Amino acid sequence: MTSSVPALNRIRVGSAPDSWGVWFPDDPRQVPWQRFLDEVSAAGYEWIELGPYGYLPTDPARLGEEARRRGLKVSAGTVFTGLHRGPAVWDETWAHVSDIAALTQAMGASHLVVIPSFWRDDKTGRVLEDRTLTPEQWRDLTSQTERLGHEVRERYGLRIVVHPHADTHIDTEENVTRFLDATDPDRVSLCLDTGHYAYCGGDSVKLIETYGERIGYLHLKQVDPAVLAQVVAEEVPFGPAVGRGVMCEPPTGVPALEPVLAAAQSLGVDLFAIVEQDMYPCPPDKPFPIAERTRGFLRSCGV
Repeated sequence: MTSSVPALNRIRVGSAPDSWGVWFPDDPRQVPWQRFLDEVSAAGYEWIELGPYGYLPTDPARLGEEARRRGLKVSAGTVFTGLHRGPAVWDETWAHVSDIAALTQAMGASHLVVIPSFWRDDKTGRVLEDRTLTPEQWRDLTSQTERLGHEVRERYGLRIVVHPHADTHIDTEENVTRFLDATDPDRVSLCLDTGHYAYCGGDSVKLIETYGERIGYLHLKQVDPAVLAQVVAEEVPFGPAVGRGVMCEPPTGVPALEPVLAAAQSLGVDLFAIVEQDMYPCPPDKPFPIAERTRGFLRSCGV
């Protein structure tokens, strides 16, 4: 009975280009941005992320008009960073961040999702650097992330939310908690991606209950345990793992999303929960039915 489902009134649900198989600004295997906007709206979502910078129009006036006429609003932009490399990469990082932050601000959003750089190439699997950071690299990662959080807020009024991600240095429970313990809560919050955290062996509910004040944003995603076991055993890079279907349609995978949403609601703050089902590359007709079913499932969970 729907009356028994608690109203999760602090959770705002959305989706992202990622759920339509979009990983790059321009790629012939991806659906056109107009189709993404049409379908994400038709699937019942009101909030979207910008996705890879340049996929959606970067002119705020045009993007604003395209979003408004479909009843859509933007929750966040996304940036990729390599801040463990220290102050030497700051200028290059800021040049990348500032354009995206400006568009994010212009679209009325208040969050910037920060994804750490990959230690191995997500397409080829080539190892780019050691998967374990040195103490000095950890200090650079935390201090430069704090600097980014400060600058982004001062200049654009946005809050950064750092996204633990497979094949990056912020991945497992050990590394996520080490990162949180070493950063200023006033400058650095977390984007908890339930799928990536499970992929790396973490427990999302435990993290929310332990570090609730640091959770600033959610990505809702599930992993297929059987595929994940193969991926881990064979040390498959993230990109090919996605090609194998390691990220799956809710509610068929883990973690169960109902306890995650309940734990998030109990924090007593407004949170975005953006659906992301990694499917790059995928047939153009595959995402929409999944998006519709996922929105229906989340409604059954109370959001």
